[in-house]
Amino acid sequence: MSQYHQSVLLQEAIKFLNVKPQHLYIDATIGGGGHTRQILRRGGKVLGIDSDPESIAHLNKKFKIENLKLKIGEDLILAQGNFNRIADIARSHGFSKVSGILFDLGVSSHQLETAQRGFSFQKEGPLDMRMDKNSNIRAFDLVNNLEKRRLNEIFEKYAGEKLSWSIASAICSARKIKPIETTDGLAHIIKEVYRRKHLRTKLHPATKAFQALRIVVNSELLNLEEALPQTVNLLEKQGRLVVISFHSLEDSIVKRFFKYEKRLKVLTKTPIGPGSGEILHNPRSRSARLRAAVKI
Repeated sequence: MSQYHQSVLLQEAIKFLNVKPQHLYIDATIGGGGHTRQILRRGGKVLGIDSDPESIAHLNKKFKIENLKLKIGEDLILAQGNFNRIADIARSHGFSKVSGILFDLGVSSHQLETAQRGFSFQKEGPLDMRMDKNSNIRAFDLVNNLEKRRLNEIFEKYAGEKLSWSIASAICSARKIKPIETTDGLAHIIKEVYRRKHLRTKLHPATKAFQALRIVVNSELLNLEEALPQTVNLLEKQGRLVVISFHSLEDSIVKRFFKYEKRLKVLTKTPIGPGSGEILHNPRSRSARLRAAVKI
């Protein structure tokens, strides 16, 4: 499954979930199934949810050919849907009370590496960025239709982009000539803004803007805020909630929820990040932060 997506903080997540045989667990962002595989190997039963139909189709095939001696539909149930409906999805599949819930937020390796999905500025593809391809709003729609003020707000608020206004201005000027249709087309516009401003960055100049667009296209922060309160009612007493986030806005939402939810006891006083070995092996893990709590 590592070819589809390389799970981050795998051992740490499994440790905090405290997996017990025959107990029920929800992987709210199953992705490539790396975390779920470890839960299953420890005897847990999993409801795996993902908004991306490609992930569900991939896992249906992958788990059937792997020698895990599990029953699809019994030991593992796969459901396509947004985790902002986690309570409804869980109850409809017999997971109304569970021993653990895991969120591994962000974008998967498969989504980044598939040019046609439009997530990566390093690959030429359509400006899409939808995790669920049945959704109506694409990055193309935002880039080519939003007014300059709104684009500036998105880049500044959701990515802390210092050149947000200049990038928004450059986008609006470029789209007057012709629509901005591709990832590399947008990345080139942003790169030119940085060049004109003589501003250097360790990251690719388009990194933050692409992140901000992806967050808005998929309503990522709103979905997380809607999902977290639902998890507490799903958890049985001593059930664990584990969340892996990849940028400060996500982590702040999780931190705030853990702090003010009286039915949870925080297990991680500070967020846990990957070790140097994991970062070396998987550079995308460098921004990962894990927080965990137990229902009391």
